[in-house]
Amino acid sequence: MPKNARVTLCNGPYESNGVVEHRNFRLQGLQAALTARGHQCVLEDTREWNMVELVVNGEVVFRCNIKQLEFGGDGQLDPVCKEAVNAVENAY
Repeated sequence: MPKNARVTLCNGPYESNGVVEHRNFRLQGLQAALTARGHQCVLEDTREWNMVELVVNGEVVFRCNIKQLEFGGDGQLDPVCKEAVNAVENAY
């Protein structure tokens, strides 16, 4: 995938402290890692609980549980972020 790809981060709500809602704190590292590689990130809320999907050119290239992502940070030490960035880089 060439640089400057548009990556849609579809994320669902998850439970934290007994409250279920959409939160972007766990997506910060993933956004930072993708932006550092030259990609444009677009957030999209979905109804699917605990789910994160990365969509490139209308195709889901990566999917994981949002709780697998590290809270905050820049994504450099998060192995799930590295896997997601590789999936985006290898997308057609």
